[in-house]
Amino acid sequence: MPAANAASPWYKHLWPWIIIGILACSVALTLSMVTIAVKNPDNLVNDNYYEAGKGINRSLDRELLAQTLQMRASIHLDDVTGEVDLRLSGISQPKTLELNLISPTQPEKDRKITLARSDSEQGRYIGQLSDKIEGRRFVELLGTQDDHIWRMFEEELVSHDKDLLLGDEPLQGAEDLKK
Repeated sequence: MPAANAASPWYKHLWPWIIIGILACSVALTLSMVTIAVKNPDNLVNDNYYEAGKGINRSLDRELLAQTLQMRASIHLDDVTGEVDLRLSGISQPKTLELNLISPTQPEKDRKITLARSDSEQGRYIGQLSDKIEGRRFVELLGTQDDHIWRMFEEELVSHDKDLLLGDEPLQGAEDLKK
């Protein structure tokens, strides 16, 4: 019997086909992963890291200004009407505010809302959302004081049943910039 097995061609044995199958599967998976990587490039990586770093420093300066002005904000998103009701406290009370709801991974879900100060109520700002927003978002609030822009920025879980609070968390990354 052993002599008959040695004389039979290689393709009639099981082990060469198992080895070829493993190699073929690994080549096919590698080619599919390369195709996916080429068709879907990572757009979250910034090539110009120096400019991004300067932008981070500018953001920290704006956030420190908001902290110096003792700015706090409570934001309510109305599920039915789409109205954005913001209550602002602190030294600065600009005529308009800019509220940005930024999706961490999907830029098409970013929303920019301009809020106008209410004439009837001190510290109240009103704006309108075009659609329902839920999920994890970076919430950015921009305002001005004496031609300087201040910024409040936090990561929040946005839902229509709870208010968002800005200015309630300590400023991260600016420990060495405090005076």
